[in-house]
Amino acid sequence: VYRGSVKDFPGFDANQDAEALYNAMKGFGSDKEAILDLITSRSNKQRVEICQAYKSLYGKDLIADLKYELTGKFERLIVSLMRPPAYGDAKEIKDAISGVGTDEKCLIEILASRTNQEIHDLVAAYKDAYERDLEADIVGDTSGHFKKMLVVLLQGAREEDDVVSEDLVEQDAKDLLEAGELKWGTDEAQFIYILGRRSRQHLRLVFDEYLKIAGKPIERSIRGELSGDFEKLMLAVVKCIRSKAEYFAERLYKAMKGLGTRDNTLIRIMVSRSEIDMLDIREVFRTKYEKSLYNMIKEDTSGEYKKALLKLCGGDDDAAGEFFPEAAQVAYRMWELSAVKVELRGTVQPAGDFNDDGDAQVLRKAMKGLGTDEGAIIEVVTKRSNAQRQQILKAYKAHYGRDLMADLKSELSGSLAKLILGLMLTPAQYDAKQLRKAVEGAGTDESVLIEIMATRNNQEIRAINEAYQEAYHKSLEDDLSSDTSGHFKRILVSLALGNRDEGPENVTQAHEDAKKLADVSSSDSSDSLETRFLSILCTRSYPHLRRVFQEFIKMTNHDVEHAIKKRMSGDVRDAFVAIVRSVKNKPAFFADKLYKSMKGAGTDERTLTRIMISRSEIDLFNIRGEFIDLFDKSLHHMIEKDTSGDYRKALLVLCGGED
Repeated sequence: VYRGSVKDFPGFDANQDAEALYNAMKGFGSDKEAILDLITSRSNKQRVEICQAYKSLYGKDLIADLKYELTGKFERLIVSLMRPPAYGDAKEIKDAISGVGTDEKCLIEILASRTNQEIHDLVAAYKDAYERDLEADIVGDTSGHFKKMLVVLLQGAREEDDVVSEDLVEQDAKDLLEAGELKWGTDEAQFIYILGRRSRQHLRLVFDEYLKIAGKPIERSIRGELSGDFEKLMLAVVKCIRSKAEYFAERLYKAMKGLGTRDNTLIRIMVSRSEIDMLDIREVFRTKYEKSLYNMIKEDTSGEYKKALLKLCGGDDDAAGEFFPEAAQVAYRMWELSAVKVELRGTVQPAGDFNDDGDAQVLRKAMKGLGTDEGAIIEVVTKRSNAQRQQILKAYKAHYGRDLMADLKSELSGSLAKLILGLMLTPAQYDAKQLRKAVEGAGTDESVLIEIMATRNNQEIRAINEAYQEAYHKSLEDDLSSDTSGHFKRILVSLALGNRDEGPENVTQAHEDAKKLADVSSSDSSDSLETRFLSILCTRSYPHLRRVFQEFIKMTNHDVEHAIKKRMSGDVRDAFVAIVRSVKNKPAFFADKLYKSMKGAGTDERTLTRIMISRSEIDLFNIRGEFIDLFDKSLHHMIEKDTSGDYRKALLVLCGGED
């Protein structure tokens, strides 16, 4: 099935189009609208024929005339569309290595994503256009392992056999693990050989096997073992093996997010993928970033340049509201990855040679007399496990006859006080306090209710219920019931019972559950959509729900999260989405919340503090890994940049390291 957004124009006449372009550029000024309408609605093969017809009719070079008549980004886009794909790639690479400096990102994007045939055509086009050898030019402009991998990719010799040997898959996964994680130093040659030569189908299975034996995705190992441009190139190769559409969707998103636009990247991808997989890229973009590529281009560009890009995009997926096979494939792969058991690790461990009485004395000294030694308090509190902190509380009381919590409260202030005092509570006490704050007073903080209730296991929920009753002399269920309403209340009350099944998946039941979630035709009011989702999402075990979600994708070509967003709204939608994301990948759910708490102007310190405290002994190490995978920056770096003073020092200790 053709997945490009630009197709052959029906009733095409090269001479007629050449004449139309000539007239659009004749005389004073040019008719840019006519130029962009014509060129963006013709396929590349047809544009090449128009160039030939133009030269035959007028004895002039069409590309030269377009360059003369047009300016800026619009000119670059239109001229790029006129070149055959291989010559377009050749021009991009020539520009990337010409002059001072090298555009490594351009080299990586092109050479990591092209097929064997596209590479062969590129090498020939480069030789024809510039009378130079592409390999020699790249060797002269790059160095080290980065250069070696580029040269391997330039051979266009990746295996293309779809028959995969299970034994070789297991061996390659083992070799990659031994070349990196299990080796002092890194055997880069092994990474180059396997990732540069093996077929795409083979490598996808190698990546799955690697996840099973290493307990982490290959991307995370590459980030830990390799560095610089070589690391970026190998990550790009892995991403393209997994899904080129997802790789290009990410490149387009990064080209437009934040201040300014990377127009060269935007133009190159929109032109080069317009007749290959633009529809797939659009679908993945919409699913991954919850916004259509069309709308992001519309908001980020202007004038004829914008109009031409939107024509190449080919449609607005926000308006269509559809979800397609490529996006479903990406979603299904993510569910499969999430089903692989990975060891959860906190960043705060019990201190060795722990002395509760000694720590109590250090804390008393830090708060005695004029001023407070915040550094000493941070050093003790953030480097002890919660169980050890509870012992310190008792030792402090026994030694000084004073309440350590009260003393800390009087000596500290602001964000640091909230962080330190939160760490001194037991996890259940802390969650109970956060829930109480969310429901008391005017208004309700639904996001806190959702975050805590959707992510805690049965044991944690039961402990929270006990802590809540003890602290506030009323049941959590009663407070949730009186402060919320409708289906949202029913979801929270169901979760507050802490009665989720804890058994393994049941394949037959999972298929039936998926059918129940997919059924939009039921007219029985007692079996509303929300009731069906509640009865499954709030009661089934995590392993079982993962199977349900996989069955749902197979059945509908939709991801269950997309279905929830399309068919529900408000707090009900947000609660169900949080449950789905928690089931899918809890560390990724919290990584996303942490990122959102710090991105943009201002910091949501309540969310930042809450997650750093509550996950520090459970899975904060895993959250760090997901954070850098998702956002290409470390949690440590973002905390360092977005916070200050003693609050920052304490958060960075909890974070546990720079990735």
